[in-house]
Amino acid sequence: MQPNTLLDAVLDEAGISRAGLAAHINAAGRARGLALRYEHTAVARWLKGQRPRGQVPDLICEVLAARLRRPVHLDDIGLGVPGGPPSPHSTSLSGFVERTTALWRCDGQRRPYLLGAPAVTGTPAVMPVWEWENPPEDIDVSRGGRHRVSAADIETLKAARAHYEQLYRKAGGVATRARVIGFLTTEAAPLLRGGYTDATGRRLHRATGGLVAVAGICAYDADAQGLAQRYFHQALRLAKASGDRGLGAYVIALLVNQSLFMREYRQAVAFAESALRAAGRRATPALASDLYAMQAKAYAHLGDGTAALSCVRRAEAAAERIHRLQEPDETGYVQPGLVNVQIAEALLSLGDLRSAAEHAEAAVDTPAHDRGRVHRLAMLSRVQLRQGHADRAAATAVAMAEQARGMESQRLRDRLREVREHLIRSDCTATADAAALIATALRVPL
Repeated sequence: MQPNTLLDAVLDEAGISRAGLAAHINAAGRARGLALRYEHTAVARWLKGQRPRGQVPDLICEVLAARLRRPVHLDDIGLGVPGGPPSPHSTSLSGFVERTTALWRCDGQRRPYLLGAPAVTGTPAVMPVWEWENPPEDIDVSRGGRHRVSAADIETLKAARAHYEQLYRKAGGVATRARVIGFLTTEAAPLLRGGYTDATGRRLHRATGGLVAVAGICAYDADAQGLAQRYFHQALRLAKASGDRGLGAYVIALLVNQSLFMREYRQAVAFAESALRAAGRRATPALASDLYAMQAKAYAHLGDGTAALSCVRRAEAAAERIHRLQEPDETGYVQPGLVNVQIAEALLSLGDLRSAAEHAEAAVDTPAHDRGRVHRLAMLSRVQLRQGHADRAAATAVAMAEQARGMESQRLRDRLREVREHLIRSDCTATADAAALIATALRVPL
């Protein structure tokens, strides 16, 4: 059950509270001979995704139409007939834009039901990827809005994506998320509703897709998994509208990473294969190396050593072909050493401690941004503990904790907790001291 952000956005536009909507529905129902006794709690359930019964969806449209002085249809409030044929507007690119910007608006208002929504699995998780990979394509993405979108507008979106990505790397997703969402709501949403030719529209959707992907990364980092997934799916649809297969493959790589976190290993393998297959040559060496490395991790968790090692070799071969000047901005996260730490994790799962140590040490010896260095040190500490080098592991863990200082990230806190648990199991003074240091850091709330 997904939150109904469309209804929430229209309520906000109409200036009606939850209690107010319930009262108006009860009054409208009496005019039809219905004895309704709804309260604000019922509206709260509808906003969480529960569908109102009987004539209530039509009554909601009636109340909101009177308030806004324009027609309001079921699809406009996210209550189209379930199981029935979708309306042309709900499946169109313009309908997608309205649903997308409604989510941004609700997220910017910190709706608690959005942060707590779980990620979907099964068919609902797979369909956006299938729809990206398969026809039909968007033949014409032009739009006739009042504000004409310019090349300068698109450059602003690109600059914002680069800015927020750097902020995320330094400060973490918890601190960065609200800023990205605020920018999407105030700057990107009016542009998507503006006027543009097909060529300009494709560049606009590409730039917006890259920015929405960063919003998804920040939500993932804040442990709002359902919200992160919805942003990734939005970014994937925007990538399709842009016609850029490489951008779509990058977004799928983000979904692969989330699948690994959720322990959906077969899904991670399938998504990576989809990205590599559909993007073809648009999957740059940096992106291909990351996708193969994540596949190796998934196969290792599934216990398929042969497939995992095959993906390791492909990841290493692709990494050797990376030329940074030939890569798009989005794949800048694939810095030297990233593939090493991914491979180290796969090899550790397979029990190959010697090779895992070699890759983990190579990753740590390679310069990285602050966030990446935390992950690399965490992996090296785990490998050193498995090898029985408790003193080395403790020293590495201390360096990791110091590097993570000042970052607001649930994923990094997960790393800290994971390393601390491994340190506690090792019975020596150095690891106990390191574990205590990490515990002190974790006591500071985000």
